[in-house]
Amino acid sequence: MKEGDRVKTNPSICLALMVTLTFPIGAQAQQDDPHIGYVYPAGGRLGTTFQVLLGGQHLDGATAVHISGDGIEAEVIEHIRPLNQGQFKEIQNRMGELRKNIKTAEDEAALTELRQRLATFSIRRSSASALVETVTLQVTISSGADIGNREMRLLTEQGLTNPMVFCIDQLAETTELSGRNLAVTASESRGGRGRKKQQNTRPDPGTSPVEIEAELPTDITLPTIVNGQILPGDADRYRFHARQGEQLVVNVSARRLIPYLSDAVPGWFQAVVAIYDADGRRIAFQDDFHLHPDPVLYCEIPKDGQYIVEIRDALYRGREDFVYRFDIGELPFFTSIFPLGGQAEVATRVEFSGWNLPMRTEFKTFKASGIHSISVRDGKRLSNRLPFAVDTLPECSETEPNNELGHAEPVTMPVIVNGRIASPGDVDMFCFEGRAGDNIVAEVKARRLGSPLDSALKLTSASGDQLAFNDDYEDRAAGLVTHHADARVSFEIPADGLYYLSLGDLQQKGGPEYGYRLHINQQQPDFELRVVPSSINARAGSNVPITVYTVRRDGFADEILLTLVDPPPGYSLRGGRIPAGQDVIRLTLTGPEEYAGKPQSLVIEGRSIADGYELVRRAVPADDQMQAFANRHLVTAKELLVAVTGSSSLPLMNVLGDELVQIPDGGTVEVPISVPSRSAFGEIQLELSDPPEGISIQSTTLGYWRGNMILRSEQSAQSGLQGNLIVNVYAAKTSEDSGKGKEQRKNRRILLNTLPAIPFEIVAD
Repeated sequence: MKEGDRVKTNPSICLALMVTLTFPIGAQAQQDDPHIGYVYPAGGRLGTTFQVLLGGQHLDGATAVHISGDGIEAEVIEHIRPLNQGQFKEIQNRMGELRKNIKTAEDEAALTELRQRLATFSIRRSSASALVETVTLQVTISSGADIGNREMRLLTEQGLTNPMVFCIDQLAETTELSGRNLAVTASESRGGRGRKKQQNTRPDPGTSPVEIEAELPTDITLPTIVNGQILPGDADRYRFHARQGEQLVVNVSARRLIPYLSDAVPGWFQAVVAIYDADGRRIAFQDDFHLHPDPVLYCEIPKDGQYIVEIRDALYRGREDFVYRFDIGELPFFTSIFPLGGQAEVATRVEFSGWNLPMRTEFKTFKASGIHSISVRDGKRLSNRLPFAVDTLPECSETEPNNELGHAEPVTMPVIVNGRIASPGDVDMFCFEGRAGDNIVAEVKARRLGSPLDSALKLTSASGDQLAFNDDYEDRAAGLVTHHADARVSFEIPADGLYYLSLGDLQQKGGPEYGYRLHINQQQPDFELRVVPSSINARAGSNVPITVYTVRRDGFADEILLTLVDPPPGYSLRGGRIPAGQDVIRLTLTGPEEYAGKPQSLVIEGRSIADGYELVRRAVPADDQMQAFANRHLVTAKELLVAVTGSSSLPLMNVLGDELVQIPDGGTVEVPISVPSRSAFGEIQLELSDPPEGISIQSTTLGYWRGNMILRSEQSAQSGLQGNLIVNVYAAKTSEDSGKGKEQRKNRRILLNTLPAIPFEIVAD
């Protein structure tokens, strides 16, 4: 495809091409995996058909869309990859020649086509490289589809993209023209030179209030959902009519759509929202909600009339991936619930706080443990959803007064206490009987369940001596939490007797929304698993590295064995063992020899033994996302999907034998392999991918069918270290190019495949 082309896609033809085309690479796709940076609009209404724009990179050959759940159909209708500088000048020259010699309708059509391609150039100049390509979809949502968030992925010739949030709602929707369409339209009108650069006259952040500009806002009718994008220095305004006494709610989704931006501080689109009256006076403003970055604004309308809602970035930043979606109207909205959870298969009376709610209490029963969600319906309108934790342990509710040692509430382990810090300065105290040698864990779950509580937990003896204290405990399984404010203490009881736990807010805040669930129990060794990435792309018959992370809890340190659960034919794991005490392992997934026709779902399971009991835990799909240039988070996904493309055209590459390779500390070991010495694309080279410090390939001897690889361990390698070694297979070729009167040699390498993971251990010589 030529850059700048607008490619209309026939799904059946492109799907066939994916099967028949051959590429001189196997695992090369891993380096250029297709990626989506934004979806716009990020959702739609039941029973409607509309267009959706995806922005990203490496999207060539986009053929199909995978959306989790049922009730949604999507078709790829166009892919645009903008021109670069050289192509822009080349087309300008061609257009100049055509204008001089236009004689036929074909010449005029060719000029029109070139003009359209030229218009894409300004996109590259005004867009980040990770967002420069676009794919347009035609999306149809059935009237019977379930309301809620889905995951959208694009299938390209290189495989699946990462998942993005796509929302299904019931209200009428308003969608402003995308920033991409504005850029292309302006570019076409100016011969491909893009929009005129305008002076940004807005004040610096924090210097003065933003005034309503003379430009006309977009008219909307409430209730509705509004979709938009914020570009640099931009503020979007929408005008609506409201009546006195209406309790208006504006619920913004921005970070919920794109949790992390790798190249922006604080790491997401920080939306702020305000309402102005007809005279331009600001009557309501909000920049967050209970410490969540996405704002929720509540406003009681003072009088009948016209009003304007404005949304912008707090720092006047903007880009195509600053996508927002907000619902506005007299809508039901939870501000908090209590308790934050309940016992499985037991009816729990849940109290609701919020605006425009049809009820204030309701009994809820859930059979399975885990994190569920609660919402209510006011006629046809559904409220927002809040998390509700369901556990199997006995539960109780705190009873006031319990602020002092003498009024501490007695509890019996194991137990989950449902309580709240009802007012600023409130402290809840509990006491329990401890036995010498018991390992006790007390853990607060509040911030992870949507509570603003910044908990502080203290364990004391009957005499008042402090035995343990904690105010922040990082839970690596909570990938969307950036301030790990839930407290946790673990302590070995020194003697039989009475012990006290006190729980308060570290910032001395409180209120009805400051709920918590306090787990008190003896240590229960356990683990959770995350498998990265959630979209796996592989050439047919090749091996692909994947990573599994372990979150070990309550002293669990044993090894974990990983297996595929009822996989489709042709799939297997190699290196599926997480050594004792280790938190991460890289292993390889081998795909089938033939293209399956569509992405397939996989399930990975981990098994281990703790205190004589077998633990079986499923690995939750996740993606390793960067926040603001530095911090990394494992953001979970609904499905683990693998896309196998093409057909196997590479010779068999394998490690002969599957036993553990023992590398002497400071010595070498020979590993037999089946790798050819040459390929049609050059000489074969082997290279370790991210090996542990001190481990290297000393030499290789390759034959037509068999060979060997000598692994070396330096003295710096950690004795006793275990894990997997990942070996990439490259084809290296040296080409000679002439330039400026002399020959130049260029070395090129192509990643052909990855060998199955090699389990290893460093042993004493």
